Amino acid sequence: MIKNITKKKLLINGQWVEAKEHTSLISPFNGEIIGEIPVASLEEVELAIQAADQARETMAKMPAHQRSAILEKLVTSLTERAEEAANIIATEAAKPIEAARIEVARTIQTYKFAAEEARKISGETVPLDAAPGGEGRIAFTVREPVGVIGAITPFNFPMNLVAHKIGPAIATGNTVVLKPASQTPLSALFIGELLLEAGLPNGALNIITGSGSVVGEKITNDQRINMITFTGSPAVGIGIRNKAGLKRVTLELGSNSAVIIDEGVNIEKIIKRCVNGAFSFQGQVCISLQRVYVHENLYDSFVEKFVDETKKLKLGDPLNSSTDVSALISPKETERVLDWIKEAQLGGAEALTGGITEGSVLQPTVLVNVKPKNKISCQEAFGPIVVIDKFGSIDQAVEMVNDSRFGLQAGIYTENIHTALNVAEKLHVGGVLINDIPTFRVDNMPYGGVKESGMGREGIKYAVEEMTEPKLIIINRN
Repeated sequence: MIKNITKKKLLINGQWVEAKEHTSLISPFNGEIIGEIPVASLEEVELAIQAADQARETMAKMPAHQRSAILEKLVTSLTERAEEAANIIATEAAKPIEAARIEVARTIQTYKFAAEEARKISGETVPLDAAPGGEGRIAFTVREPVGVIGAITPFNFPMNLVAHKIGPAIATGNTVVLKPASQTPLSALFIGELLLEAGLPNGALNIITGSGSVVGEKITNDQRINMITFTGSPAVGIGIRNKAGLKRVTLELGSNSAVIIDEGVNIEKIIKRCVNGAFSFQGQVCISLQRVYVHENLYDSFVEKFVDETKKLKLGDPLNSSTDVSALISPKETERVLDWIKEAQLGGAEALTGGITEGSVLQPTVLVNVKPKNKISCQEAFGPIVVIDKFGSIDQAVEMVNDSRFGLQAGIYTENIHTALNVAEKLHVGGVLINDIPTFRVDNMPYGGVKESGMGREGIKYAVEEMTEPKLIIINRN
């Protein structure tokens, strides 16, 4: 755990800069102070953007093998200090330590992919003689960095989602101004330390902690920022999109992911997987399993087994290796989720387990008979809640899944390949998981959604495309 309460600094132009103002960082689990975090002023954000802008040429001209080598050194350092990194995540986010260790392992993989992709960035030849008048000309494209990237990251994966921003940014020769989530800045600052040690040039990465109204607004509005990559709430993401003008924007927003359980599925094989998808990190995962639609012939058995498995989860201190579920990110979020549960119950819903707090921890909650328009069903819960409903036909199940403002990922369990492919075609989401929960993600796959789940794709190869501009070069041999 973090034993010493340290007063952190801003990372600006390769230096740790003392801020004029600080705020206490509080443990979500026990309420203790775990750090003093800088609250950046407008002037300090300006210095960070200025540093990133001045470092553009250095990063753009850096050979691919050097960018890759920096990322490889980061991988080595993070591997050596993996347990320290996991403890930081568990302490500041109340993420159970085993889940935090998994996040660190994934973060290492993400930077490995970034190091590999740095060496692969290339353009293509264009056959101009395919068109009349193009004879005697040679054409090819190269991919160039967009420039300065403003990255805004959330609390739920404070190390790996930072990696999905700055990994491909460094790989492509861009510079970054990073604003990590206010509750989880320590993970980002830790990575900043490792990147400086790895030889990242001054100004290539600047880490600015503080309020969204100051840091986020400046990043969004400043003309020197060429691209914004944001993961967070739809309301904030839509606001960024509306203000960004001609900046390139990648948004990974909300979801209320669903899975369909078709008739004939062996539910014994999938119960643990579904429970894990619903309650991992207290349900604070963009693709957390929030809605389950079960064929009416399997419904009663599925619900019984799901509730029994849920009751086996262990609640408590995130630093205890046996803990499955700990506190939500803040008491305010706990109150919000409890209000949503009460709203559903007033409408006739029943909590088969959970629905109450145990100390600072909200118990994993299974709800049935929830009306589709209740918040807990149609909005993103971001808590340890799952809604289970029944369907009579696959078409009805697809309609229930698609009846949502969101469309990140969805899943279907079925023994029928025709059903699987038909459902995959009809679901209006960014990714369909056949015979798996929608909570699956590995870090090299294209990841992103439709509707209010966002725009653009992450996954290192795909982020590289988002973070580079193609330039066409034509040689006239006539």
